[in-house]
Amino acid sequence: MALNNGFRSAAKLLNSSESFLPKSVSRGFHSTGVRRMGGGHGHDEPFYLHAKHMYNLDRMKNQKLKMSLAVLTAFSIGVAVPVYAVIFQQKKTASA
Repeated sequence: MALNNGFRSAAKLLNSSESFLPKSVSRGFHSTGVRRMGGGHGHDEPFYLHAKHMYNLDRMKNQKLKMSLAVLTAFSIGVAVPVYAVIFQQKKTASA
């Protein structure tokens, strides 16, 4: 019975507080129109230039050097970040 009265008083309080809220608020989704690129090809020529053979890795100059550096860099980051995270976590728990 007391719980029922509590719910009723809470509902009355919520209903009375709704009158303080502004009435001009409207809910809904809003989006802008689809932006169309010029030229009909999905890009704007003066602002976007896509090389014909942009991703031909076999024709890259100094391919062995660049690819080995890229792999070494990615591997180093993959090893260094977890090692640093473990050392940092151990320092943090040791000082606490």
